[in-house]
Amino acid sequence: MKALLQSLLMAALCSSVWASAEEIPARIAQERERLQREREAIEQDHAARMRECWQRFAVNACLQEVRRSRHAALDPLRAQELELNAQERAWRTQQRDERLREKQEVQERRP
Repeated sequence: MKALLQSLLMAALCSSVWASAEEIPARIAQERERLQREREAIEQDHAARMRECWQRFAVNACLQEVRRSRHAALDPLRAQELELNAQERAWRTQQRDERLREKQEVQERRP
């Protein structure tokens, strides 16, 4: 499942090379919203499982297992968020470079 998500994310990244400048921020925002929804679902599940732990005899062992599973579920989301951050930085850098190049061309044309 993780490999499938990662391969889909990489395919989306590769297709972003051909995307227009306006589409990239929108796609990044959509991905961030999707990741936020997934994070909220994981957190809700975590809270429910923590409440269940308090009904058991071995509370500490249960709590530790729930925390481990939460971290395991959140780690791929963190990796995807880091990748989105890298994409956004690259896009901003590209936009800045284009603005500087245009500004330089305008100044070179002036007498």
